[in-house]
Amino acid sequence: MSESDTIEKPQHYVRPDVQAFLAMMNAVEAPPMSAVGPEMARAGYVAMGQMAEADPRPLAVIRDLSCPGPAGDIALRLYDKRETRDASPVVVFYHGGGFVIGDLETHHSLCTAIADELDLPVVAVDYRLAPEHPFPAAPDDCEAATRWIAGSPAELGRTVTGLVTTGDSAGGNLTIVVSQALAADPAAVPVLVQAPLYPVADDNLDDWSYHAFAEGFLLTRETMIWFGECYAPEAGHPRSAPIKGDLSKTPPTVLVTAGLDPLRDGGRAYGAALIQAGVDVSYLELKGTIHGFAQTRKALPSANDDLSAILGEVRLKLARAGA
Repeated sequence: MSESDTIEKPQHYVRPDVQAFLAMMNAVEAPPMSAVGPEMARAGYVAMGQMAEADPRPLAVIRDLSCPGPAGDIALRLYDKRETRDASPVVVFYHGGGFVIGDLETHHSLCTAIADELDLPVVAVDYRLAPEHPFPAAPDDCEAATRWIAGSPAELGRTVTGLVTTGDSAGGNLTIVVSQALAADPAAVPVLVQAPLYPVADDNLDDWSYHAFAEGFLLTRETMIWFGECYAPEAGHPRSAPIKGDLSKTPPTVLVTAGLDPLRDGGRAYGAALIQAGVDVSYLELKGTIHGFAQTRKALPSANDDLSAILGEVRLKLARAGA
């Protein structure tokens, strides 16, 4: 027996609802996404959401629209709990899915919850996906859409005083990338707060968390490798690994990681780098839960409190900004 065999593996705290959900998901003998390809992976992502995600909340306004993009029109969806409202910040949401899966429908319920709890308009961005449209199509689309929203276009029907950029996983990456782009070259209104949820902050797949949670915790290291092969980013480029970008002008940030997430340590490193750069950061590491918790709030009741805590921090940041 080698010395490594005698070392006990750390026992990770897992919330009871997370443990039950993982037991169910791990009992399903499904092939990995890399084996079925993008189309079936996208269908599987939709199916999981239908099973695990909370019902959407009723809102006064849910309206599809579009804006010009670098390769044609970009589909958007506006959410608002008020039919009309005075000038206000607007939340811009970028969905997750490894830059390969996900769309307006997969994150529809989450966007209704954000619009309801923040009492702000939310605009979700349906950016181009890989492998059909590899890097940098996603950040190019998201930046173009965000600049369009910032200009209070007539199609939006809202006067925008500032932006809150947010998104989960790949969308957390795009949150940071867009915030950096608008800090370097300002849009019509500033980013007041960014709130990346368990983001892809770096392109390092050798963090300890990538190995500790490589399989069995919903998102796997193998899937992240496949996402990277599809997305084909330029290694170390700030628009794919934003921890390597200019952090000095980062807006106030609510950064969220999950305790059982392969991406966790990259998020921790990004948070530490922001603090060292003097950025106003609220860092929430949610113990005992997994990547994707914000989209599995029916299966994980505890995630509803997590989402409320996150949005509470966003409200505090906005209040501090006078918004």
